[in-house]
Amino acid sequence: MAAEASGSDLIQVVALLAAGVVAVPIFKRMGLGSILGYLAAGVVIGPFGIGVFSESGAILHVAELGVVMFLFIIGLEMQPSRLWGLRREIFGLGALQVGVCAVLLTGVGMAGGFPIAQSFVAGAGFVLTSTAIVMQLLEERGEIASPKGQRIVSILLLEDLAIVPLLALIAFLAPGGADTSLSERLTEVGIGLAAIVGLVVAGRYLLNPFFRILADARAREVMTAAALLVVLGSALAMQLSGLSMAMGAFLAGVLLSESTFRHQLEADIEPFRGILLGLFFLAVGMSLDLHVVAANWKLIAIYVVAYMVMKAFGIYIVARILKSGHREALERAVFMAQGGEFAFVLYSAAAAVGIIDGQANATLTAIVIISMVLTPLAIIALRYFTPRDEQSLDGVEVADGLTGSVLVIGFGRFGQIASQPLLLRGIDVSIIDNDVEMIQAAADFGFKVYYGDGTRLDILHAAGAGRARAVLICVDKPDAAIRIAELVKAEFPLLTVLARAFDRGTALQLIRAGVDYQLRETFESALVFGGSTLEALGVDPEDVAETIEDVRRRDTARFETQLAEGIRSGQRFLKGNIGTPIPAPLSTPRRPGQALNEETAGVLHKSEPAN
Repeated sequence: MAAEASGSDLIQVVALLAAGVVAVPIFKRMGLGSILGYLAAGVVIGPFGIGVFSESGAILHVAELGVVMFLFIIGLEMQPSRLWGLRREIFGLGALQVGVCAVLLTGVGMAGGFPIAQSFVAGAGFVLTSTAIVMQLLEERGEIASPKGQRIVSILLLEDLAIVPLLALIAFLAPGGADTSLSERLTEVGIGLAAIVGLVVAGRYLLNPFFRILADARAREVMTAAALLVVLGSALAMQLSGLSMAMGAFLAGVLLSESTFRHQLEADIEPFRGILLGLFFLAVGMSLDLHVVAANWKLIAIYVVAYMVMKAFGIYIVARILKSGHREALERAVFMAQGGEFAFVLYSAAAAVGIIDGQANATLTAIVIISMVLTPLAIIALRYFTPRDEQSLDGVEVADGLTGSVLVIGFGRFGQIASQPLLLRGIDVSIIDNDVEMIQAAADFGFKVYYGDGTRLDILHAAGAGRARAVLICVDKPDAAIRIAELVKAEFPLLTVLARAFDRGTALQLIRAGVDYQLRETFESALVFGGSTLEALGVDPEDVAETIEDVRRRDTARFETQLAEGIRSGQRFLKGNIGTPIPAPLSTPRRPGQALNEETAGVLHKSEPAN
């Protein structure tokens, strides 16, 4: 019997892994994202799909550890000073958004004819956004550290904190809940605050010495176990005090963000985080009760749409009131329009005290899960139906009728330095770039830079390329540099063109485009660096100069060979750090070689080692 149970457990583990491994690549290939792949796979293998799992609740509880570890890693990347700098966003923007959305969603429930207590519980649960989904989406887009990403993180942190007063309100709204004394409710709040203070003190004074002792033991597996202990211990402490596990893990990460062990901890936790987070989305998909959806599909469809639209409206209004741009407000509204995993906790607590019944709990849970499933699709729709951001040209002049004798295209770090010798000689230089922020920053340092895209022929004419004596292509994108060179040489064949090359391949293409001079952006600085290294090692400066000149000659010969024969040619001009490979047999011959003619005998005689 034990063997049969063990085999059954193994089948479920294999099914979980197979579902994720198969579904995620397919959904990503379709452009639907990994989250939707996990959710769909969970529905298929869950109790309401093919039935590999009969109980998804246990898996969901374990999988929530993925969210916990995700928040720990986010905390590691956010120093206390940065967190303190976000206090206005957390307690201002976050509190305002939660309050406005809670009122709007409560109104939706009351408009449907439900009592105020049930409407409030249903709406308040939906207000708590899915931290797992939003953070995963921000990570995939690389926007966690961006200003708009930080504002979303701040709101999520406030929502994590809001679970405590919301649970207290549920106890108050429950039948007979008014009998709960004020002192009992204050005690619950005090326990939560004491847990936060205790965690901060422990992290400030105990964690670094703790990890230093373990590091001295030089046992890698112990460090990994200690990292897991800190994450899970912090999460448990917060959970026992009535707060969310994710909040505890986040605080632990913040407290260790300035530790010398930060990168080691991140490397230890990352594998567990990725697997468990995927497992969380799988478990959410399994939790979708298709029987409840089928029996109440009209009600669920109406409230999914009503809740998501009304919550998105509230988020957008709050963002605009607090001076966020239209595009950022719209993106935030779509990102955060779904319900989240904390809604399950809130609805279970409300069912336990009699505010809602089991049927309502299942229906509300289905509404939340479907909203989580729809979020990746809503973001894809947003991407397709909204135009890309256009740069504001306020205070920036567009290139038109320029007359400089030298035209510089691209004014980044390379173009800024390249322009200095020309400006010091009093040469009239016209400069264009298509980065508005860089143009505005350059003006603060005394540079007049015009807005213009050098890959457009009309802009080249407006920038005075036809009247210039030389054009300097200083852009940092290889494709753009080649495109500009081809345009300039085709339209102004007698114009002197000098170009910055990203690498050898780009340099070869620029030569073929007809530029008069090209320079790989790191070549000269690398030669100076290597020469300085030789001098630091005590080599005579004259010998250093001769060696550097030899490198230049070799590089020129290799470049000319590549220009004629292809990028793979010219290897003989490189000096490697290993000897020339000598072909040798894979195994020692059983018999010595024998010459079959006089010529072979002579070769074998020459190859014999001298005594």
